[in-house]
Amino acid sequence: MTSTTSSPRRAAAAAFIGTTIEFYDFYIYAFAAALVLGQLFFPSENPMLSTMAAFGSFAVGFIARPFAGMVFGHLGDRLGRKKMLLVTIVLMGLATTCIGLLPTYAQAGIWAPIGLVVLRLLQGISVGGEWGGAVLMASEHAPKGRKMFFASFAQWGSPAGLLLALIAFRCISEMEQDALMSWGWRIPFLMSGVLMMVGLAIRFGVPESPEFAEVKDSGQTSENPVLEVIRKDWKSILFAALAVTIGSGGFFFTNTFMITYVTQYQGIAKTTILDCLFVVTVLQFLSQPCSALLAERLGEGRFLKWVASLCILVPYPMFLLVQTGNLFYMTAGIALAVILLAALYAVIAGYMAEAFQARVRYSGISIAYQLGSGVSGGLTPLIGTFLAGHFAGQWWPLAIFFSGLALMSLIGVLGLAYLRGVNAKAVGLRLSQGVV
Repeated sequence: MTSTTSSPRRAAAAAFIGTTIEFYDFYIYAFAAALVLGQLFFPSENPMLSTMAAFGSFAVGFIARPFAGMVFGHLGDRLGRKKMLLVTIVLMGLATTCIGLLPTYAQAGIWAPIGLVVLRLLQGISVGGEWGGAVLMASEHAPKGRKMFFASFAQWGSPAGLLLALIAFRCISEMEQDALMSWGWRIPFLMSGVLMMVGLAIRFGVPESPEFAEVKDSGQTSENPVLEVIRKDWKSILFAALAVTIGSGGFFFTNTFMITYVTQYQGIAKTTILDCLFVVTVLQFLSQPCSALLAERLGEGRFLKWVASLCILVPYPMFLLVQTGNLFYMTAGIALAVILLAALYAVIAGYMAEAFQARVRYSGISIAYQLGSGVSGGLTPLIGTFLAGHFAGQWWPLAIFFSGLALMSLIGVLGLAYLRGVNAKAVGLRLSQGVV
């Protein structure tokens, strides 16, 4: 028999620190793709083609995520959340460290980009399994009535990891160009090995999720949770995948594509946009827990509907401010968008988790999140780069694209709210009829 003592604060802290490390690894690849990987691994006379090739390798990691979500979701619902989180943090740390040791195209020819893509796939597999487990370890340890807020700690790791990645790249961006391109770019990747050991030490000390332990002790674990959740809850998976669209795609729009946009199409220095994004990320880091607390007071469903609606409108003032080229106005414009994205991102994890039963919850939220973020997050920088090149000098196609991502999230939130209402009525009817 499994015995698990709930430890809400410790579980929330472990979820936060673990996802911070995972997202640091993921974001440093995104920044490297925007700044150096195109030249080092995909050299071309056309800078746009090199950048698109680098973003293509970035997208590869997202392609792996839905499949990884299925595999780790199955194992997490069968064997436990904690075991999967130990595996994913080791896998991410090793893959990222090895990227920092890779020879470039000039040194190894075609084997260099092949090795980069393979390691990027491993990164994607790791994140595909990490997110669902971290959310559930925090929410399933949470006190009654606080699941949404505690689940937000796993989401809080995203801006924290981004801050670490921005600091790392801001430091190396001060290097001489030759030093940066020869060895400086490797430093942020090699730091991952140290962070991996920190994450492992913290996660070893957290007990298994009490909700999973209860399911396991009662013999109610699913024989095939992936097939079960797809068969019974495919509508919840679909709407949840739509709901996370702007939370993933929007961040990679503002934090990854925007670097390329302002440096290549507006002639703004790399250090300027990195400073801008650093301030924006600090504001995101501070605002996310406040958004989760506000959502608890207002009601998560109502809060998410309003935020998703505002996200449809926000790219237009954002681009008007970015077009000024002024650091203060650029920061204000991007911050306005990111704070709204962060508000949705902070709350959506716990809202999604409530849509699935504990016996299939790891599988359900992992498939939904990785499907939604895999498509939107992986393709957004590529589509943005294409639109910026095709409509050179015009920002409105990019704003419309951003609004489309937000509209998909609004549809997903409305769909989840509808299903929750239907399920609540069904439960109430069974209770009134004396059916357990």
